[in-house]
Amino acid sequence: MADKRYLVIGAGGFQGGAVARALLRRGCDVLGFARRGGPSAFRAPGVPLITGDLADPASVRAAFDGITHASVVLPLVYDAELVSAFARNVVEAARAAGVVRLVYNTNTPIPAEPTGLPAYETRRAAEGIFRESGLPVVVLRPPVYLDNLFSPWTGRALVNDGVLLYPLSASRKVAWLSHTDLAEATVAALDAPGIEGTVLRLAGADVVDGPGLAAAFGSALGREITYIALDVGQFQAVLGEVFGERAAAGVAGIYEYAEVADPWFFAASPAPAERALGIRPGRIQDWVAVQPWEVWARA
Repeated sequence: MADKRYLVIGAGGFQGGAVARALLRRGCDVLGFARRGGPSAFRAPGVPLITGDLADPASVRAAFDGITHASVVLPLVYDAELVSAFARNVVEAARAAGVVRLVYNTNTPIPAEPTGLPAYETRRAAEGIFRESGLPVVVLRPPVYLDNLFSPWTGRALVNDGVLLYPLSASRKVAWLSHTDLAEATVAALDAPGIEGTVLRLAGADVVDGPGLAAAFGSALGREITYIALDVGQFQAVLGEVFGERAAAGVAGIYEYAEVADPWFFAASPAPAERALGIRPGRIQDWVAVQPWEVWARA
């Protein structure tokens, strides 16, 4: 197709912003869609941005005008009916536009069995709506993002005290993935031939437990780092100050489930996605080495 135009739903957030930037670097014709009233700092400078409401069918149809390819990551909303409405509106708009590829990022792995937790069940429902739509859909299920560790509640303790805090038990193995590698996978999935209908579990190059994560950080930073599992309730309270109580409760559910999940729930093999998409995720210590950690010094 000679005239491709890419829509990135969620371009105002970290994940969607990374996808928009990756498309822009490739010289693609890309349009960002951000939630009206969402984050004020657009994370993909140089990409045209429109704002709207995924709950408003007209708003979504307008965003899809002239679009051939779409990347979708949903906002931190965990109301079941509302999230399903988001997905249905995207499906109808994509169908009307004649989209030839839609890539949906679930933002988390999806457990095999229902959990009762909105963070998983709303994303499971949305995935079902996309996959059953008849559209050429690819689903990406990422693990946990390295970029979550570059945050006030983690960065300050890391830089100032040599402590790496995160709400996962020290024994929990994770195939940590960066937003940059998520973006590379998404861009590849938008155009890779013959993968419609595929569900791909993404994974970083390294699978580590808490002490292993601390060792990778220590190697990159040249100092001793200690991993400490942060209490999920404490994590939720900190998130609530930034994202609001309802969103924080939804996100916290991801980590509550981690206490009982399969040992490899966040640690899929990267091989299937690498074969399907032709990607090669980076190493943890390489990501750590290029982050501006000094911004958290005595912050």
